[in-house]
Amino acid sequence: MSKHCRLADFLIGFNKLAMPPRKSNTLTEAELRLMKILWRRGESAVTDLVEALPEGEQLAYNSVLTTIRILEQKGYVEHRQEGRAFVYRPCVAEHEASNSEVRNVLNRFFGNSREKLVLSLLGDEGISTEELDRLKDAIRSAAPDKENAGKRGGR
Repeated sequence: MSKHCRLADFLIGFNKLAMPPRKSNTLTEAELRLMKILWRRGESAVTDLVEALPEGEQLAYNSVLTTIRILEQKGYVEHRQEGRAFVYRPCVAEHEASNSEVRNVLNRFFGNSREKLVLSLLGDEGISTEELDRLKDAIRSAAPDKENAGKRGGR
């Protein structure tokens, strides 16, 4: 799925989503790598996370431990003890985190203007005709039904 389709899906459900409970508005690259592993695998100990990091993106055990503790402070993960090890699990869903990140970009770079954000993406030279068609369909389906809204207001 293209970034434009995901954006259109996000814009449709924008007002329906709650903010994840966290102190920081953004995830660092290292935090995001660990979250992607947790979202894919579910519960994992630090050693599991270290082993699951892709080739060329490995981190030392202590770096993973520090990063997972920061994620816990931010409210992204929680742990339980299993023997001598802590096992971590995500407590923020991937779609909630990605929507929160987009809201952060929307706020910081586009003054909370969805229009400016979409126009910026539409100005991207790499957008295909198919992506534009899907965006048009998403916008049409998200638009308020003015005809029915008028009928409801007249009752």
